[in-house]
Amino acid sequence: MRERIKATLCLAIIALFGCSTENHVVSGSVSNHSVRNEVALDQPWRFQFSADLPADIYAPGFDASQWQQVSVPHSWNRVGYYLDSASPHIHTQQNINVEQGVGIYRTAFSLDAANQGKHHWLEFDAVSRVAEVWLNGQYLGEHRGSFNRFRLNATDAVTYNAPNILVVRVDNSKPTAESNTADTLPIAGDFFVHGGIYRPVRLISTNDVHIDMQDFGGSGVYATTVLANDKAARIDVNSRVTSHSLSESAVEVEVNLLNASGELTATTSQVITVSNSNTAELNQVLDVQQPRLWQGTDDPYLYQLEVVIKEPNGTVLDKVRQDYGIRTIAITAEDGVLLNGKPLHLQGVAYHQDREGRGWAVSEQDIEDDVAIMAQMGANTIRLAHYPHGQPVHNIANRLGLLLWDEIPLVSAWRYGEQHEEVNKAIADNASLQLIEMVKQNFNHPSVAVWGIANEVDFGAVVPMFVQSAPGSNPDPVPLLKRLASEVELLDASRPSTLANCCANVATWQRANVPDTSAITQTTGANRYFGWYYGNANDLGPHLDDLHKQYPGQPYAVTEYGAGGAPTFHTDNVLGGPVAATGRNQPEEYMTYVHEVNWQAISQRPYVWASWIWNAFDFATTTRREGDSQDINTKGLVTYDRAIKKDAYFFYQANWTDTPMVHITSRRYKDRAYQVADIKVFSNAPLVELNLNGKSVGQRSECTHRTCIWESIRLAEGENSVTAVGLDIDGKELVSDSIIWQLNTSQHNAYFIDAGAQMAATTQNNYFGSDNFFTGGQAASYDKPGGWGRPPVLADIHGTEDRDLFATYRKGEFGYRLPLDNGSYRVAIYYVVNNNEAPVDFNVVANDELVLANLGADDAANDGLNAHVREATVIVKEGVMAIDFIALTGEPNVSAIAITPH
Repeated sequence: MRERIKATLCLAIIALFGCSTENHVVSGSVSNHSVRNEVALDQPWRFQFSADLPADIYAPGFDASQWQQVSVPHSWNRVGYYLDSASPHIHTQQNINVEQGVGIYRTAFSLDAANQGKHHWLEFDAVSRVAEVWLNGQYLGEHRGSFNRFRLNATDAVTYNAPNILVVRVDNSKPTAESNTADTLPIAGDFFVHGGIYRPVRLISTNDVHIDMQDFGGSGVYATTVLANDKAARIDVNSRVTSHSLSESAVEVEVNLLNASGELTATTSQVITVSNSNTAELNQVLDVQQPRLWQGTDDPYLYQLEVVIKEPNGTVLDKVRQDYGIRTIAITAEDGVLLNGKPLHLQGVAYHQDREGRGWAVSEQDIEDDVAIMAQMGANTIRLAHYPHGQPVHNIANRLGLLLWDEIPLVSAWRYGEQHEEVNKAIADNASLQLIEMVKQNFNHPSVAVWGIANEVDFGAVVPMFVQSAPGSNPDPVPLLKRLASEVELLDASRPSTLANCCANVATWQRANVPDTSAITQTTGANRYFGWYYGNANDLGPHLDDLHKQYPGQPYAVTEYGAGGAPTFHTDNVLGGPVAATGRNQPEEYMTYVHEVNWQAISQRPYVWASWIWNAFDFATTTRREGDSQDINTKGLVTYDRAIKKDAYFFYQANWTDTPMVHITSRRYKDRAYQVADIKVFSNAPLVELNLNGKSVGQRSECTHRTCIWESIRLAEGENSVTAVGLDIDGKELVSDSIIWQLNTSQHNAYFIDAGAQMAATTQNNYFGSDNFFTGGQAASYDKPGGWGRPPVLADIHGTEDRDLFATYRKGEFGYRLPLDNGSYRVAIYYVVNNNEAPVDFNVVANDELVLANLGADDAANDGLNAHVREATVIVKEGVMAIDFIALTGEPNVSAIAITPH
């Protein structure tokens, strides 16, 4: 009979949705480790992007056949795409969806009569950003926050042996002080907040007496290892037991610890009396003899912690079982991270949860694949930025021994303007709510090391527009941060609080405008972008020393560092010109350079207790128009689609792992501009040998930071085969890597140099390379930066069809040294005369002979900028052409140099 009812309901749902033979059926079956009934509400669902709820949407006969058929997890957004049309991509300009607003979800599930008398809970792992839920027309409640699990009591709304109509209204509107999402963090941030029911949904049925289902989405069981060594461990277990029974009853609460083989290792029990609508809180202790500790990646051993509620006759009423690792953790300024009392240096990456084609609606397998990429690089820690991530990544980290930084979405802005104090208070309350939810839901994971309460809220004081404040106003985030730090200590005294700041001691920011957030939490992280947004890459080390000197007792980490990198863009010399941190010119090689220099500074400073690269993967953000992409942050070590591991990924793999590897950099720069190149190889092998076109060009050993360089390697005309071989100390091959580079005939024994350019301009005739082979001088441009997310303001340069080539230049005292075969060469010097500025006059000397005189003193045909080209013949006798620019009046300025055989 029961199966007939199920079949009838299945047909009814097919009639309602017209799309699938699958439906959500909840029977009286019991899973292996729990007396709870649980069913995933994954499909079929219907979805419509609309702010209006149809009046009859709760009726079983409502026609949703014209709505989109989806499965949950689901997001309606597709954000960010690459501009490289030569490679296949899921996202294109034609199929992206950046709409933020309201979406309506509808589904049906059946609940057979065997479940009568139970209590029923709808559990949502995450809905973004505000969710309102109805079941059979009864309003169950709302949840405000995009990232944490929430549960709603559906007991009084369910029906049996008939369709249960579930409707969810989701709003991910961009927050303003007047919007429905005004009080729901994040209200700012350099990432896109996707909309949808983007993590799993399930229906859970429990007995009248059960482990608490309404404790902020937590498990109702919270365990803390208070003592751990090889001989003994002590675990404090706090359990919350709820009863909906109409009468008092005695129940036994048993706590068990099972080893990986399922054998009972420790147990304790307690009898309590429970009564209707009451939640009892128990504190019990497990003493474990000769425990096997959770030792991070060295030995991520997991027990299972089980809490069982029994009736006096032994009948099991409820059971919760979770993986549990026995470990203690502390972080000090002197010793850094102490895992089970032993120092452990953390080195890893930050992680956003979206990927191309899925947005935030990623599967557990997607997350496992992502973590595997990070772990293969040698990361032993992940910063889960800038919001709470779901249970899968925590469970995976538990198994692999990775330590996690968990964080709430208090990002950049924490308030609106002064006239919105009521909403500002609601925002602060939402921060506290999301903190409580995050801590309770992730409390038992051994992988969680710290609780993060904010990211870069000190930046809002530097740029008050982030918090919509009046000019001259410096709204202070410190009171809210102190409140949240205190709440962490009350919620979990076993883990330190932390935050990431942007601006402390950075010379770019006026210190009077930067609130002091460095010592509010028990540990601190610094987001620093030297060599990218400000300063030089080698400024990071002295800056960290300055922080350490100012806060000697505070454990400080580097929570963000790095640079953008477009794998389809390349440079011949990372110092040849300015990089476009908020624009298009972001060559992959410059990104690698920043990581090499920054990691050298970090690795040499033992007082830095951890570091996280920003970011593991490119991710979606509509604030950016940069690199070879649109609406993507390009700082990922791996592309948004996970198709390309950029060169910087392999730099860390060489330095962080021992499994033999070798990687030739600049591999995607296949059509070479110059016949001479430095070849760089990352490898952790004892010896590395480089072969060019089948011939060895030498071995390298003990390379600094496992980075081996062969300088000034001459490429042959045509195809060049480059192979790097990693060898053991006896010369036996361990691993190899090969690439093919092409040197076209036009580039053989010739140079076309775009002076002052990080990336060479595309020109009408010749194939130019970026600025290289120079000594001295300073790169500059006639174009002006356009600002964040905007194109540059292009200068009007008269007299040329190659405006971009003339736009950049090298100025000051400088010269070039160019390897060439002996012979006669035509040398063309490209430069600009500015009729509106002071006159410039300079000579060109080649191999110590004057070859061109009085450049810059030419007549200008138009006001403003005028392009000029002067040519000379130069004889090379000793395999090198040396060109120097000698100032007569003002500073020499050269936009390009072209050298071809005469």
